[in-house]
Amino acid sequence: MNVSATPHDTAPSPRQQAPGDRTPEEQLVHRMAACPPGPERESLREHAIIAFLPVARRIARRYGCPPENREDLYQVACLGLVKAVDRFDPSRGHAFLSYAVPTIDGEVKRHLRDHTWQVHVPRRVQEKHREVRRAQEEIRRSGDGRGGTVGDLKNLTGIDEEDIRLALRADQARRLVSMDEQRGPGRSASLATTLGTEDPRLDLVTDMVALGSALPKLPERERAVVCLYFFNALTQREVGDIVGISQMHVSRLLNRSCALLRRSLLAG
Repeated sequence: MNVSATPHDTAPSPRQQAPGDRTPEEQLVHRMAACPPGPERESLREHAIIAFLPVARRIARRYGCPPENREDLYQVACLGLVKAVDRFDPSRGHAFLSYAVPTIDGEVKRHLRDHTWQVHVPRRVQEKHREVRRAQEEIRRSGDGRGGTVGDLKNLTGIDEEDIRLALRADQARRLVSMDEQRGPGRSASLATTLGTEDPRLDLVTDMVALGSALPKLPERERAVVCLYFFNALTQREVGDIVGISQMHVSRLLNRSCALLRRSLLAG
């Protein structure tokens, strides 16, 4: 992000404000802007930032995130507040909050987009995820602790049910589960012990590697017969037609070749 860019050019148009409408906190920002560089300006800047910290806290709370990330999100909102205080231009006649709120909100959204997803999720899905999370919070405040059904979320957000389900699945990308996390009754087993089983085909991999080194030891005709029958899945009659021998001869060659390969694998 280019911090030298002027946010006034991208933020929504703030409302005009008469001097008499300013709150004491907004007066601090205006006094700071009119003060020349020096200790007094720094003191006013510090007091202005502290005065608006509750605004940063409220904006950070709009976005649902895991408990361990909430303080980080608040710090990001505070950074947006500092930028708003430093960049605010009173000469435009706008209310400070009408500029500060979108500035802080934009800082939080960028942080959520760039730093809180453990795996890559398309921006379109991230945006729908935020809308769905806000709708869930609203439904929970109304008394439904589950956060509503997909239909409830569709009615509240206007998002298609398929996109809502995708947004809900994407929520899993916000926090990856450790393979060592203890789960089950009494949390006595790690997640790793509950996933997957031994693959019996692993032993086959070893045999295939060994077979790859044994096949070249066969005579050329026997090798061709084995490859056509086992790897190309041809019948013995089809193999005989290609090689130019009878089906019975193909059978004898297969038996002899398999015996040679078996001895070679056992010897290895």
